Amino acid sequence: MRDLNFQLKQLCQRNRDGSFATQRDRERALDLVASQLRDLGFRHMRADSLRTKHVERLVSNWKAAGLAVGTIKNRLAELRWWAEKIGKPGVVAPDNAHYGIGQRQFVTNASKACDVTADDLSKITDPYTQASLKLAAAFGLRRAESIKIQPAWADRGDRLALKSTWTKGGRAREIPIRTEAQRQILQEAKHLAGRGSLIPAERNYVQQLRRFEHQCAAAGVRRVHGLRHQYAQARYRELTGWRAPAAGGPRSKALTAEQKQVDREARLAISRELGHDREQITAVYLGR
Repeated sequence: MRDLNFQLKQLCQRNRDGSFATQRDRERALDLVASQLRDLGFRHMRADSLRTKHVERLVSNWKAAGLAVGTIKNRLAELRWWAEKIGKPGVVAPDNAHYGIGQRQFVTNASKACDVTADDLSKITDPYTQASLKLAAAFGLRRAESIKIQPAWADRGDRLALKSTWTKGGRAREIPIRTEAQRQILQEAKHLAGRGSLIPAERNYVQQLRRFEHQCAAAGVRRVHGLRHQYAQARYRELTGWRAPAAGGPRSKALTAEQKQVDREARLAISRELGHDREQITAVYLGR
């Protein structure tokens, strides 16, 4: 039995802070942390044995895996919760800057887009991780969505449907299938997953997420979230006819009145496809 995983599960069940969704996400995050600590060589930990060295090693591992600043901050928040519940709040520094974790820059005209190349994919040995990366790039999916998705169920012919249980915030959505490349990637994922998800039968979500992160780190695939930025910028150019500001296109203030209307409609469409409910959030992906 993996004692730490079991004990953290019990700790969560005894301390039901927050909403049901918050409790569920916390339990999943701490289960992942426990497994990562085991992978890092800490094989005999218990819930009350959390130390500063464990936190430092975890953060270093997350940075090496190229996790987004927001993801690392969220995981540190769960570590602080854990430390508080075992009476050791000082184990985790109260300031994220202590770990070299900066503030998120929500609006910038510096592009964060990135792509996954054939060479990158050739270094991924797990076919499920490879399929998830391809879907994330082709449809702008979040990492969790690209793992939880059931490709056969999601395929609606001219669009990809995402269940609320796969998405952030529980918002179901649909993404148009516009290109033959998207169709081919979806067909490959369907062939691999059958009627199920891109989580192999012998694993659960947390285990597959851990494998995904390990595979990406080992292959040198960084900034997976940048695939969503790449998708958004490609869609913007397709919908407007010009590049997004973050990709070297004209700033919003330089557009004509007619172009601004096209810009707004494109941003609204992209916001929906990415799973957001505000047009303003697209500035993170496209610039202003």
